[in-house]
Amino acid sequence: MNKILTYDFFRRDALKVAPDLVGKILVRTLEDGTELRERISETEAYRGEEDKGCHASRGRTKRTELLYGESGVIYVYLCYGVHWLMNVITGEKDQPQGVLFRCGELHSGPGKLTKFLKIDGSFNGESFCGNEKIRIEDDGFRPDIITAPRVGIDYAGDYWKNVEWRFISNGK
Repeated sequence: MNKILTYDFFRRDALKVAPDLVGKILVRTLEDGTELRERISETEAYRGEEDKGCHASRGRTKRTELLYGESGVIYVYLCYGVHWLMNVITGEKDQPQGVLFRCGELHSGPGKLTKFLKIDGSFNGESFCGNEKIRIEDDGFRPDIITAPRVGIDYAGDYWKNVEWRFISNGK
C-alpha cells in the first residue's frame, strides 16, 4: 500500500521538498469515486521574499497570505486568466515558500496537469493532508533527477530566472 504524504513531509525547505516530490503520485478523487492519478515528473521551488520569482517577493498580501501559512496547504492561482496552477506550501510558518507542480508523466505543463486533475480555484487554501478529494502518495519510486532554470519568470531578473530550482525526472 502506498504511503500518503503528511505535514512532516512538507514542513521542510522548498529546495528539499521540490526534488522529493518528483516521482510521487498526485491522486484526485472525484465526487463519483473515480480516481485520477498522475506521477509527478517536474516541480519548481519558490523560496521567500528574496526570491524575485516567488509571489511573496512583494511581501504579504491577500493573494500571498497562504504562502506564509501552514505547510501542506494548496496554493492555486489563475495564470493569464486561462490556466489554474497548483502549488503546495512548504517550510515553516511565516517563511513564504512553495513548490509548483509543473508536469506529470502524461500531462506536460502545469495547466494541462490541473485540467486533467480537475483542479480549480476552489482548492486554494485546502490541505493535501487528510483531504478526501486530493492527496499525494509515495509508492517508493525514486527517479534520477536533473535540474534546470525555472520557466516563465523573466520578470524576476537574470539571477532568479536562471537559478536551477526546477527538478525534472529523467525517466530512470
